[in-house]
Amino acid sequence: MTMTPHTSSSAAIDAEALARLQAWQGRSETLADELTATPVRALAATLDRDDPAPGQGARLPELWHWLYFLPHHRQSEIGPDGHAKRGGFLPPVPLPRRMWAGGRLTWEAGNPLVVGDAVERTSTIASVSHKAGRSGELVFVLVRHEVRNARGLALTEEHDIVYRAAPAPGEAALAPTPASKDAAFSREIVPDDVLLFRYSALTFNGHRIHYDRRYVTEVEGYPGLIVHGPLIATLLVDLLRREKPEATLSKFEFRAVRPTFDTASFRVHGRPEADGKSFRLWAEDADGWLTMQATATLA
Repeated sequence: MTMTPHTSSSAAIDAEALARLQAWQGRSETLADELTATPVRALAATLDRDDPAPGQGARLPELWHWLYFLPHHRQSEIGPDGHAKRGGFLPPVPLPRRMWAGGRLTWEAGNPLVVGDAVERTSTIASVSHKAGRSGELVFVLVRHEVRNARGLALTEEHDIVYRAAPAPGEAALAPTPASKDAAFSREIVPDDVLLFRYSALTFNGHRIHYDRRYVTEVEGYPGLIVHGPLIATLLVDLLRREKPEATLSKFEFRAVRPTFDTASFRVHGRPEADGKSFRLWAEDADGWLTMQATATLA
């Protein structure tokens, strides 16, 4: 879960402001990259995996495409929180916090992403919508990504981004959801500074909430460093890979529910569904609260 602060006061999203943001709908960009082996080796080490060296043609594990198409904003374009300044491809939503709230991914049968592929990702702003709820104003931005290699479409991803207002002083937090206790397999994760730093480095993520303890506690007011949402999602899929090493996925859906901090270890869990092809996956913090839930479908 990644949240972005904004130093100015947030403005209300009225009809005129929403219309300006919705002008971004349909905007697209295409980036090119090559699926090189070095990031694969580095993430395997970060996840404490003893994988063989990834040679040319080795299949890229699911979600590891997040190691590529990285942001390359110039240093002068970076805001005080470590993220790029607002505007550009994403609409300039005037709400102070941004969260990678979840996503849905589909891998094309017979066309895996492999080391050595030259790839292109086309990203399109599919929708911008507004809602006022118990926690204040929310703006939802849906980004659709299509990743292609020389053989055609390989992966489709829908990426949910939620912008929200900062909590008012004394505002009560939403009630957390207890995590399910019926796991069939689990793993404990210790989110220490090194793990979070390495993942930030691998994904070229400069957001200070993941590595700058003074900033996240004194400026953001959180109790500790925030574990990256994509890292937790990757750990959920990694848990399934450890349980079923030969399995590949056709679909994966996940939703972030609650922030996870580095102040204590957390656990990732999994359980097969009755159909034998899908698995329920979830993450639980040290207090027993649900932090992420997901469903993985085998190919």
